[in-house]
Amino acid sequence: MDFTTIIMLVVMIGVFYFMLIRPENKRKKEAEEMRTNVKVGDRITTIGGIVGTVVSVKDDRFVIETGADQVRIEFLKWALSANDSANEAAQEAAKKAQEERARKKAEKKAAKAKAKEQK
Repeated sequence: MDFTTIIMLVVMIGVFYFMLIRPENKRKKEAEEMRTNVKVGDRITTIGGIVGTVVSVKDDRFVIETGADQVRIEFLKWALSANDSANEAAQEAAKKAQEERARKKAEKKAAKAKAKEQK
């Protein structure tokens, strides 16, 4: 094997790792973290598309209440697809942070304009 072939092979393995393996591991870690952090009162969606509110959490299971007739169903934690309450809270926090950045930027711009007027 010549030197350039070895370099190309190493580059291909590196690209494969950073484009496929690493993002997949990160996604799995985030999903596992979401499943371990589910708590009573969270609005969730299961992998089967069932939407409900968590009323009980055990080691590897949780119970949700769905519909107007308040039917309770028990699921294994791996069946959790999305925590809608956590997603909404994260979106609200991001929105507040963006508004805060915009406010600070406007204050800074106003301070520069005021300093310019004083000169």
